[in-house]
Amino acid sequence: MAGHSQFKNIMHRKGAQDAKRAKQFAKILREITVAARSGLPDPASNPRLRAAVTAAREANMPKDNVERAIKKASGAAGGEDYVEVRYEGYGPAGVAIIVEGLTDNRNRTAGEVRAAFSKHGGSLGESNSVSFMFQRLGVVTYPVDAASEDEMLEAAIEAGADNAVLTEEGHEITCEMENFFAVRDALEGRFGEPQSAKLDWRPENSISLDEEKARTVLKLIDVLEDNDDIQAVYANFDLPDDVAQALAA
Repeated sequence: MAGHSQFKNIMHRKGAQDAKRAKQFAKILREITVAARSGLPDPASNPRLRAAVTAAREANMPKDNVERAIKKASGAAGGEDYVEVRYEGYGPAGVAIIVEGLTDNRNRTAGEVRAAFSKHGGSLGESNSVSFMFQRLGVVTYPVDAASEDEMLEAAIEAGADNAVLTEEGHEITCEMENFFAVRDALEGRFGEPQSAKLDWRPENSISLDEEKARTVLKLIDVLEDNDDIQAVYANFDLPDDVAQALAA
């Protein structure tokens, strides 16, 4: 999501990096817990767990933390019982927002998400009220030096992907959600472990925001992402270069 990626790039939270890192680790560990309980505790045999471990590695999470989480989740002791939740609504300026989470208390999370939307100029909608504006895609990325542009595109198409593009940041391969694990595994067999591999919501069209509207939308997204129960937030906005620069100033 273009807007959201730019948002992450321009965020400056002085003195809060450690806290942010700890929160990110906690969210990844929660996904590892759910993934390990949904299948075998072996990443090689559990595609969702494998994706969670890749996310942990991308975030530079210590390997011991990952292994302890898998062991704890697969043990008989149990622990927190998380369920997957998804909320949809509109933020300021009519921006469509999808919120995904893992929670041990649906009522608490729903109340907090609803309050965040209401307080920051948005409104929470019904299920599927905005998801039709997005595509659910698998996204696999590799560094620039993993392969040539033609080589990666050829391998991606052979693996069942829809497209592969090369940017300054690296190769991005996209595919239908149903083909995600097969595409990821095929590419990994040829180019090694990907830089990242995840399911994503990509907007069909984006709303361009001016600085004032961007600040209100980003504040809502910031509040949602700060919630421990929320795993990811997606929105259909875009920031022109001058707006992104003004927000980063």
